[in-house]
Parts: sequence; C-alpha cells; structure tokens
Amino acid sequence: MNQELNDLKKNLWEIADELRANSGLKASAYSIPVLGLIFLKFADAKYTRHEDEIKEEYEVLKGGRREKKIEEIAIEKCGFYLPNQSRYSYLLNLSEEVSIANKIKEAMEGIEEYSPEFVDVLPKDSYHNLSVDNNKILNRLLRNFNNIPTDSQNDIFGEVYEYFLGKFALAEGQGGGEFYTPRSVVRYMVEVLQPMEGKVLDPACGSGGMFVQTAHYAQEHKVKNGGSPLNLRAYGVERTGETVKLAKMNLFLNNIRGEVTEANSYYSDPYDSFGNFDYVLANPPFNVDNVELDLVKDQKRFNTYGVPQTKGKKPKVPNGNYLWINQFATALNKTGRASLVMANSASDAGHSEKEIRKSLIEDGIVSQMVTLPSNMFSTVTLPATLWFFDKQKKKKDEILFVDARNIFTQIDRSLREFSDEQIKNLAIINRLYEEDSESFYSLINEYENCRDRADSEEDKKYFQKQIDWLLERFPDGKYQDVIGLCKVAMLNGEDGIIDQDYSLNPGRYVGVVIEDDGLTAEQFKGKLFDLNEEFKQLNEEAKDLEEQIEKNLDSLVIEYD
Repeated sequence: MNQELNDLKKNLWEIADELRANSGLKASAYSIPVLGLIFLKFADAKYTRHEDEIKEEYEVLKGGRREKKIEEIAIEKCGFYLPNQSRYSYLLNLSEEVSIANKIKEAMEGIEEYSPEFVDVLPKDSYHNLSVDNNKILNRLLRNFNNIPTDSQNDIFGEVYEYFLGKFALAEGQGGGEFYTPRSVVRYMVEVLQPMEGKVLDPACGSGGMFVQTAHYAQEHKVKNGGSPLNLRAYGVERTGETVKLAKMNLFLNNIRGEVTEANSYYSDPYDSFGNFDYVLANPPFNVDNVELDLVKDQKRFNTYGVPQTKGKKPKVPNGNYLWINQFATALNKTGRASLVMANSASDAGHSEKEIRKSLIEDGIVSQMVTLPSNMFSTVTLPATLWFFDKQKKKKDEILFVDARNIFTQIDRSLREFSDEQIKNLAIINRLYEEDSESFYSLINEYENCRDRADSEEDKKYFQKQIDWLLERFPDGKYQDVIGLCKVAMLNGEDGIIDQDYSLNPGRYVGVVIEDDGLTAEQFKGKLFDLNEEFKQLNEEAKDLEEQIEKNLDSLVIEYD
C-alpha cells in the first residue's frame, strides 16, 4: 500500500503541476485553490460513508414527534452536512457552459451554511484565476483529484494534502518554507517525544504538520497497544491568515480536534500557555529582529529563565531565538515534553542568551540536543539543531548529545531527508539512553523480518545494513557513547558542560570519526554526488565554449578571405 500511495501522490502532483504551468500562476497563487479541491473531495468521501445511515434515520423519524432536519442528523453522525451543490459528483458533472469557479464557490458556501466553523477558512474566492481558459484547468483538476480512492483509510487524504504542501513549499522557496517543515524532520522529533495523549501546542504552527505527525504517531501506537481511541487536542498559533486556513483544513483532513488562532506569538498568548501543555513542538522562524522588548519583558512565559536583551541605555531583544526557547520551556506542565527546531547559533550564543541557557541547563529541563544535516530544509541550507525538553527528566545533571550531520538520504543536489530507517535508528539512541533495551531488540527483529520477507537481494542487504549499523554501535543492546554520533555529557567534571562554557553544541562533545580519507561513508557519497553534478556542469560549459571557439574561428576565416 505504501508504494501504491506514493505512486498516487506522485501522479496527482505531476498532473496538477502541469496544469499550473499552463495557468501561468505562481505556486503561491495556485496552492490555495488546489488544496481547497482536495478538501472538497475528502469532505464528499467522508459524507458518503455516513450517507446511508443519515438517510435511514431521517426516514425513520420523518413525520413523528422526534422528526429532525436531515442536516441536523448529518452533523450528529458526520460532523457536517453537504447539500447537493457541495457534492463532488455535482461539480464533476457540470456542463461546459456554466462557470465552474462560481459553482465551487457555491459548494463551499453550502458547507459554511451548516458548519459555521468553516466560514473564512475555505478558499471560495480563489478559483476565478483558474477559469480564464473556459473551465479546462478546473475540469482537469476536479477529475485528477477524483482519482483519490475513497475506500481506504481517512488519512489517505491527509497524506495527499501533506504531500502537496511539501511540493508547494519547494516550488515557492523562501515563502513556502514559512508554512511547511520537512516531514522526515517532524517525524523524528515526534519519534523521540513519543506523544500519546493530551494537549499539544505549536506557537508557530504553519500548516499544522507537527500536529499531523503527532496524531499519526499516537494513533499508530494506540492501535498497536490495543489502547483507547486517540485523545489529543491541538492548539496552534500562526501569524499569516492564509496559512491559518491551510492548517485548519489540514486538521480536518486528518481528523484532529483542535484550534488554530491567527496571532503573533511574541505579543499574544491566546491559550494562556504557561505550564499548560503536555507537548510543545514547532519550527519557529530563526533570528527574527525588531521584537519589542517592552512588550515581552513582563510576560512570565518569556522572563522565567531570563529575557534576552542587549546591554546599554536602550536595551533591545537581539533576536527572537531565545524568546521561542523560553516559550517552549515554560509552556510545559509537570510531565511535559517539547522539541523545537532552532538555528545552530543559539547553541553557543553569548551574553544574556548564555545566561538563559545556563538557567535552563541547571534547571535540568534540557534532555537532548541533536545537530541536523545541512540541506534538510528547502529554505535553509545551513544545518539546524533540535532542542528537546523533558520536565520529568530523571538525570538532571547530564544531557544526551547526538550529531546526525552525516546521517541522511540525498534526494537531489540541494535537498536531503531522513529515511524511515534513519528516523528509527536515531530515535533508538534516545530509547537506549532511557534504558529501554526492549525497543532496541524490537527494532532489530523488525529489520530481520523485513530482510527475510524481502524479494530482492538489494532489499535484503539494505535491512541487514540497518541491523549491522545498530549492533556495531550498541552491541549489548545498551546505550554507550559512540564517537562521532552520540555522547552523554555531565554538567560537572573534565570536559563537562560547565567546562564547555554551557555550550549546547553537540559537536563539542561527540567528537569526530577519523577515517583514511577523513570522510564518513555518507559524506563521501555526498561529495561524490556533488562532484558528479559539477562534472556534468563543466561538460555543458565546455560544449558552449567549443561552439563559441568554432564560431570565432569561422568568422576569422571569413574576414581573411
């Protein structure tokens, strides 16, 4: 099913992207209406699954004292009501003479009429730019998304939606990165936190990807453990109105209960976050300047560990990094855990930021620090660092450091990601540190089963490689420091955290693997890939030069003739 789903997502995107090229629209203008059509298809599919039950109850109650309107019954059983003009089949079968853009707007207004929570969420006014060719693009898009199967699990629509978000983020560049964090990075963060139930905050939620992966993890492990239904509630803050709409649709598509509020998290705290959340996850904007010191310095969520500010007669916030770090630490309840993506520079920042970092470390809340590979984000080429907080951390005087810079899968010359197995292998380091050997051997068994079931020798070798990677580093199924990969650093002692001036940079503690060529295997592969790309480019330039020289010689011959 995974390969079928991947093929489906790829095919849907290729057609949609081809149509974007024909429309002449930029990705930013095209993404919202396209994602709105995926929403309509999902809504119709979900309603269809409840439709017979809705109609049956309506007929049973009709004419009696307990009679109800069909829309009331639909909302009780499905969560919303779809009038005829909002059905996907109705839009598919429209004649060529009518304006499909107007009909899509009417379809979304039909949803809003019976579900006020969707008012100003659905992009009902975004389709006229796609109807300049007499409905051809809208017709093809509607038929394209009609290929999403409706007889599968609900989250297939969430998968497609998240896939499109990622593709649009790549197409939009810097702007797209504001609403999308790479899925593999989020999955790793969630795999370490192991969220199961409770309240989840993302104060820079973008399109809601942190919530989606949190819910997927919780649901998967509830089912595996035979547990109760999912009991998570999401609370998001996002400053951009259009992105808030994307997030609200994303939560709905993934069956996640929650709220997303349009606000600036520096100056607004809509959920009274201090000490109020079980989990906090986010990828906030790095190095934001011009945050007003007077508006943040008296907020408890920002000043508990100290407010970042410059010295002098007119102090100001140097940048917003440590405001975010404070927000994460203070939003946790007594058992809370958090993870955030942060610029590498924050791990060693000086002055007031160092004093905040010192307070956090001595408070014992920092549980783990992970340096990510470069080129994991479509908008940031330099590596970032993941910070992990744990209010229930047992060993208050030590921190686990992981250097993951050499663990990645190269997607193309400018983009990398974690594979499923790399996510599991990195996360198991934390499990071993927490003395959970059972999870380690369960992962080994999982890989052995995959190896034994694999059809090709290549796949068999791949899963054996994962087994070898784990057993070479942790042969006894217990945590141990591994040079170049992981290190538990004590607060005190020689080369401890105090000796390192309260640095939280994993590179200071983990060390470096020295090989004959000075490169790890992944670095070598990356360098070889770059050299090959450079070679191709030089070949193209050589051809151009050859053609230019030939033209110049021909002109000289003509001149002297």
